[in-house]
Amino acid sequence: MFRTSFRKFQQLTCQTQSLVQRSKAKYSRQLPRSLARTMASGTVTMSRDNEDLARSFLKLKKIDVNIYRASSKSLWRPVGSRFVFGGQVVGQALTAAFNTVADELLLHSLHCYFLRGGNNEKPILYHVDRTRDGKTYTSRNIKATQEGIPIFTMQASFKVEETDPLEHQFKMPVVPDPEELISSRDYMKNRLETEEMSDSERLLISEYLTQSLHIESRPIDPQLYHGQKQGEARRYVWVRAIENIGDNMQLQQCVAGFISDLALLGAAKQPAPVGHQLGFITSLDHSMWFHNTFRAEEWMLYEIESPQCGKGKALALGRIWRRDGVLAVSMAQEGVLRSKI
Repeated sequence: MFRTSFRKFQQLTCQTQSLVQRSKAKYSRQLPRSLARTMASGTVTMSRDNEDLARSFLKLKKIDVNIYRASSKSLWRPVGSRFVFGGQVVGQALTAAFNTVADELLLHSLHCYFLRGGNNEKPILYHVDRTRDGKTYTSRNIKATQEGIPIFTMQASFKVEETDPLEHQFKMPVVPDPEELISSRDYMKNRLETEEMSDSERLLISEYLTQSLHIESRPIDPQLYHGQKQGEARRYVWVRAIENIGDNMQLQQCVAGFISDLALLGAAKQPAPVGHQLGFITSLDHSMWFHNTFRAEEWMLYEIESPQCGKGKALALGRIWRRDGVLAVSMAQEGVLRSKI
């Protein structure tokens, strides 16, 4: 079932066409203040080096028993970043793992480490270790390598569905509905049309508008989210996949793994003064706990807070809520957050 649904999802392309001339691409390799704010906001755009994208950001090819390969053509590097987007590596690792478990099993937790930055010009191999197959719980270890060198490891645990009378959850935060809010794309488009800015900043926003992923985000406070004002280390953003994914919950969880890395560390940047420049930002480790089923193509509220930041790193915690108030996923991530000195 997972393989059939995944082939259907591969048809939902996420191809990108840049409207900016290649001769101007040199600006995207710089890290001006405006780009540091964009990276910290959780807005992901793709590098011009990756125009010829594969049909799906989760597409893998089985090359041996328990070994899967992601083509370099499908690897996405955010503008201004040196590395493959971490959420894509999480999603692809889950895709590999799901191809080794029974259809009735769903992910309940994952814990991973980003060991080295992925090179978008080289394929990634995903090696799956079938650690344990139990009656209720099943465990997998996944290692991602490039040219034989580990860049990422994940421990993932799956389980069969069960019920129990003992249950509780926090209450979903009360925030404006997504229909009342402007999308990040429209917000940046308005900035481009109404604000005075440097040529390099204008080019970066133009690339964002032409190369964004098929994930829509609508922050509760766009100015805070995009680094235009100072605030507490807490943010709320509605997110959804633009394309229909289908009924397969295993695939839905892979897409959630991708979405989970979009905006976490940006909350740690929000208490900094406007204009504070980041020299380097990247994920170190990432954990997720899946509580209830969801549909990633429907609006979900992403609640994020950063309880601590300092000494070159930051901790961020997140919750993804279904619109009906059900807590779907919880997350924790630590990452490098170094100021530009």
